[in-house]
Amino acid sequence: MRRSRDAVARKLAPVLNKVLIGVATTLVGVLLIAVGFMGRMAFDRLNGVNVPLATANKVDAANAAAVDKDFGILGEIAKVLGEDFVEADKAKAGTLRDGAIQGIFEALNDPHSTYIDPQNYALQKSNFDGAFEGIGATVSKQDDWLVIVTPLPNTPAEKAGLKPGDQILTVDGESAKGWTIEQGVGRIRGKSGTSVKLGIKHTDGKEETLSIQRASVKQVSVSTTPPTGKITDSTGKEVTDYAYIQIRSLTKTTPDELKTAIEAATKSGAKGIILDVRGNPGGLLKETIDIADMFLDKGEIVTQVDRAGGSVTASAKPGTLTNLPLVMLQDQFSASGAELLAAAIKENQRGTIIGTRSFGKGTVNHLRELSNGGAVYVSIARWLTPARNQIEAQGVQPNVLVAPTQEDITARRDIWVFRAIDTLRGAKP
Repeated sequence: MRRSRDAVARKLAPVLNKVLIGVATTLVGVLLIAVGFMGRMAFDRLNGVNVPLATANKVDAANAAAVDKDFGILGEIAKVLGEDFVEADKAKAGTLRDGAIQGIFEALNDPHSTYIDPQNYALQKSNFDGAFEGIGATVSKQDDWLVIVTPLPNTPAEKAGLKPGDQILTVDGESAKGWTIEQGVGRIRGKSGTSVKLGIKHTDGKEETLSIQRASVKQVSVSTTPPTGKITDSTGKEVTDYAYIQIRSLTKTTPDELKTAIEAATKSGAKGIILDVRGNPGGLLKETIDIADMFLDKGEIVTQVDRAGGSVTASAKPGTLTNLPLVMLQDQFSASGAELLAAAIKENQRGTIIGTRSFGKGTVNHLRELSNGGAVYVSIARWLTPARNQIEAQGVQPNVLVAPTQEDITARRDIWVFRAIDTLRGAKP
């Protein structure tokens, strides 16, 4: 079925408070503020497309009956192990319960579905005010290890020297191999003023242990300051006639922050915009759609397909905030909402995407609270681009592929920006 964005919003409003978009990436702090992964974001109303109530909450009666009947055996096994297993400490009820839960989610082979224990869920729900306590970084899971995606500016993580791509080997001396995102976040976050020791393996292979003091971190999702401090072309000459705007994450405040930046760029006489979503782990769906709509006058933004094959499409409304030529920068850590935005811009031919293939997280996730105060975060649908390309595990391919060399990295040559400037200089006004 195909419906307009506004019609979908009216029909689905009652359930929009329980579906979100995100990526298996989290902030190393008391909360997961930047990524739309879980917590209060799950309860924010999304006035764009979403999942019909019947899809998100439909009960398979036969399966439910089988669960009630068959899962009793888990209790029997736990009792036997508790009574007979030679290493009694390993057969405690809590340990066996946690192992069983982990096994259930491993059986799904889906990195985006997970269990959130009551303690972590309570913390994640109560701290979405734009500030959090922790070291200030986003992380993702790659193979058996947690990897730093982005250290936030002016945070303990950045000041300690953490870089994108750094692998977390240990936390306070304990190996982090095989840890889930939730385990890592639970161990690394903590109260302001306390410290955590991280064993880090940098992208150049160097290993070191960093002692990082946690702090209260205030997050701003939009910045107009380039990573190198100013925009330069490949000759090293400063460029002032194009605006640089970075979107670090997609939060409730991002559209307003971005609108302010775009209006400032227009007022300054900018001839084009470089929109940087490198390292952006995603965020809220409504805000992603709203941002795409700032640049699009018409065309589809994203389509959601559920497990029954039903689809819902969000489309741009007439009118744009800016018609300036647009180039978007992405990398392998641009995920989820950042990918939806890039695909909408690319496939509606509104701008040029420069960089590498994006992360490949195109799953709709639904949050269900549990009786113990915890929650289950479960994949219930997939996102498709305007051209009906799947994002999950595929990512978004750039129009212009950029592959920096080690020499570029060492010299801090931002070749993404170099190519963006070349592209804008060749664009029609």
